[in-house]
Amino acid sequence: MATGAGSHLKQGEGEDGQDSPRTHKCSYCDKEFRFKSELNRHLRTHTGERPYQCGECGRRFSQLGTLKKHIRTHTGERPYSCEECNQQFSRLDDLRIHMRTHTGEKPYKCKHCNKGFSRSGHLNIHMRTHTGENLYRCEECSKQFTNLSNLKSHIRTHTGEKPYMCEECNKYFSNSGDLKTHMRTHTGEKPYRCEECCKQFTTLSNLKRHMRTHTG
Repeated sequence: MATGAGSHLKQGEGEDGQDSPRTHKCSYCDKEFRFKSELNRHLRTHTGERPYQCGECGRRFSQLGTLKKHIRTHTGERPYSCEECNQQFSRLDDLRIHMRTHTGEKPYKCKHCNKGFSRSGHLNIHMRTHTGENLYRCEECSKQFTNLSNLKSHIRTHTGEKPYMCEECNKYFSNSGDLKTHMRTHTGEKPYRCEECCKQFTTLSNLKRHMRTHTG
């Protein structure tokens, strides 16, 4: 009995002798594709085959496009640039998420309080404030946290560790977010804009404080 991608094809022809639309059918899930190459890519989601390997770290991928994106983590290439602040990204998806810091778009809504978030992961973490779920506990003081990154930042209040250094002035910070905010004092970047008067700010908290001058 024949095996391989060919055994999962079901083809038909139209009256003019040409392949009819959606002529290649997956025997695993009956999904149809117009081209055989599309079916072959799809079949890997069932078989788990990962034919594309990174020459740097050996990690394997099912799609060539995914491998190309991964390689940028080694080369440092960032082909996608934000037109608002010129920040660059290695993936288009990361740029799209970043753009929400400028547009204020928050497509992920909490079903309990309707609070919006720019990332689905942030919504998942927020949901724990409603469920009371605290997955991560500090062994020093038993304080609990809803996500691992907050626990790691908290632990540095005990250890005094400041692993993030500014390359401009050699100042150290305990978390990457504080370093990122600090870097704007060097770059002049002001990603938060007031919709009332278009004044820009380096931090969201400064923008919120400014907004009170409009709302009273």
